[in-house]
Amino acid sequence: MKDFNPKEFKVVALRECPVPEEMKLCDEPQKVADYWRLHIATHPYFNPDCECLAVLLLNTRRRVIGHHLVTIGTMDTCLVHPREVFSVAIAMKAASIALIHNHPSGEPTPSEADIKVTRDLIRAGQLMKIDVVDHVIMGRPNHSSLRELGYFAAF
Repeated sequence: MKDFNPKEFKVVALRECPVPEEMKLCDEPQKVADYWRLHIATHPYFNPDCECLAVLLLNTRRRVIGHHLVTIGTMDTCLVHPREVFSVAIAMKAASIALIHNHPSGEPTPSEADIKVTRDLIRAGQLMKIDVVDHVIMGRPNHSSLRELGYFAAF
């Protein structure tokens, strides 16, 4: 049997993502959507024909400290697990996160799966004291906010 050697890990920045001063504070869905258009949709791995989920990492004042492209799925679904969603948030000591994903169809209306996974992630975040501030679904050209639609009211 081959010896197993543990490893030391670190989180490294992949690229600088300068933003205008007014976008550094992500306290409303429009700013989250603007950040998506500026940085996620232009990412080399982003595929507009597949659902892609990203996490916006925020400090205690809801200022952007970074983002993480969590998963790239298929044309109508993506696999989401709390471990992957929160791993970078924990490593970067984020106080809160905003979830963002696209609907390749262009229609930003949340599906039942979107609502369920959002509720699951809110609960997971509560256990870790990392607030999920919103889940914004990007369409073309519009977006929708699950918080504005009332899906965060029960929590």
